[in-house]
Amino acid sequence: MRNIIRSVLACAAVLVVSGCLVSPVSTSGGIGAVTVRNSNPNSIIAALQNEFSQNGYTLFDSNYPDSVSFDKPAGTFGNAMWGSYGAPQSIRVNISIVPIPGTTNYRLEPRVSSVTDAGEAGFDQERPLMGLWNAEFGPLLKRAASQASF
Repeated sequence: MRNIIRSVLACAAVLVVSGCLVSPVSTSGGIGAVTVRNSNPNSIIAALQNEFSQNGYTLFDSNYPDSVSFDKPAGTFGNAMWGSYGAPQSIRVNISIVPIPGTTNYRLEPRVSSVTDAGEAGFDQERPLMGLWNAEFGPLLKRAASQASF
């Protein structure tokens, strides 16, 4: 019985790994990732700044043309969940802008973190949040993608 279970688990592992290796770049990127068709980094960053600023986020950092980051105060829930006394929390969204080879398309891949002492030089501490948090930004990234597409 143990051999059968091990065989089934081994087959499942092979299928998962092989599936990851054959995913096309246009559909990769993880939870919340979005493809921007027929665009360029300038248009993408401008659209992201527009969408995120309308939702209360401020630009934190830009590593042109590879990524851009936005911050927003975490509010009462975020402070209770991740904060400590006197250390307000922020939510930081790091968005990688990945070119899809052979096209004018780009993949936007969000990574969400909880940040203690955001913007404080030497004290700013990021704590990555689980992948499901990335999905929260899918609709926002889709709106930005539609603005950035030609």
